[in-house]
Parts: sequence; C-alpha cells; structure tokens
Amino acid sequence: MQLFIWRHSKHFSSWSMLDEPHIHTSNYLQADVTVLASSREEAMALLEQNGQWHKEELARIEPQIISLNKAQIVISHVDGRETPTV
Repeated sequence: MQLFIWRHSKHFSSWSMLDEPHIHTSNYLQADVTVLASSREEAMALLEQNGQWHKEELARIEPQIISLNKAQIVISHVDGRETPTV
C-alpha cells in the first residue's frame, strides 16, 4: 500500500492562471487529499466514489507517493506567513 497525496493552493492565483486546476467541489484556497491505496488507479477510484473531488483535475497534478515500507517524513507543511514577534 502507498499514500497518494494531492495538494493544490490558490493563494497566489490570478487571471493569468485561468487554466489552473480546481480539484474539489467547494470554493477553496488550499485543498489537500491523502489516499491509502495499492495503485494510483485505485486511489482515483476512491476519490471518484467520494464525490467531492474532481478526478479529471486531480489527474493534471502529479501526486506525492509515499511507500509505507520505510521510515520517512509523511507530511510537512509550511504556510509561508511569518508570525509576528513581540
């Protein structure tokens, strides 16, 4: 089994990015989905069954694929906004 991770951010979208993917049915700024499956095809089928993810749009993004047979960092996220110092 593997983890398939798709991420998409619209934080910096503009009119010049009209062909940008829209991977979820909601109007989002940041969308992430992680699926445990034995293949990318199985992961896509699970997302299609869920009904909230646009399969065709997800296909435009290369997922991060994480094998579960070795120790590794699974998820890390840095937003980029600095916290104010006092």
